[in-house]
Amino acid sequence: MGVSVVVASGKGGVGKTSVVAGLSSCLAALGCKTVCVDGDAGLRNLDLALGLQEQAVFDFNDVLLGRAALKDALVSRPDIPKLQLLAAPAHTPASAIDRTAFSALIATLAESNDFVLVDCTAGLDTGFALAAGACTGAIVVTTPNQMALRDSARCAERLADHEPAKLIVNRVQPRLVRLRHAFNIDEAMDTVGLPLLGIVPEDEMVSAAQNHNIPLVLAGRKGAGSALCNIAERMMGRECPIPRRLREWKVEG
Repeated sequence: MGVSVVVASGKGGVGKTSVVAGLSSCLAALGCKTVCVDGDAGLRNLDLALGLQEQAVFDFNDVLLGRAALKDALVSRPDIPKLQLLAAPAHTPASAIDRTAFSALIATLAESNDFVLVDCTAGLDTGFALAAGACTGAIVVTTPNQMALRDSARCAERLADHEPAKLIVNRVQPRLVRLRHAFNIDEAMDTVGLPLLGIVPEDEMVSAAQNHNIPLVLAGRKGAGSALCNIAERMMGRECPIPRRLREWKVEG
């Protein structure tokens, strides 16, 4: 029996979908059977981030409505065989999705996989409720700026019954932290009120990999790729301390 984890953010633009794509790819590359579910009904992008847009013919609502079998809706890449994607419907809003049926679907996936990561909509709307209600665990993704942190704190409050909810601080630029133009990691944790799962640095390879429809883990394990693989190790229960150079970003400059 695996775990189901909703990956949420208080606002858009923090790189949540990039984190889901990178983290799920790392988990699979490390040997875990992993399914990432695009829970952003009506605005799906996870298929593009994983380079699976051509294969994703069916979506999770097709499965819920009996228009497709689950095995036919799950798609994968031959170069990351332990990773599968279940796409979101492109034109059906979250308000039209049967929440009970969606939760049952996520539970079914968790029975036969190690990890199920659900990329939900940004914010706290109906899409958030759909994804959060289907999962037992939670990750909040934020960037170290005031607006993102405040909205992430509200998001964390709504995930209080998800244990253990954790925080990923994404797109961190150490120079801005040192100059006090961005919050440091301690301040981010205090503001959001969640324990730290990992820190992901700003990395141009994230955008490059997405534009070439290549999962980040295949583009190299440096920068953001390395950080996400370290986070994957921690999710697997392995000892993987945050490197000293990243821990130092917690110190006021």
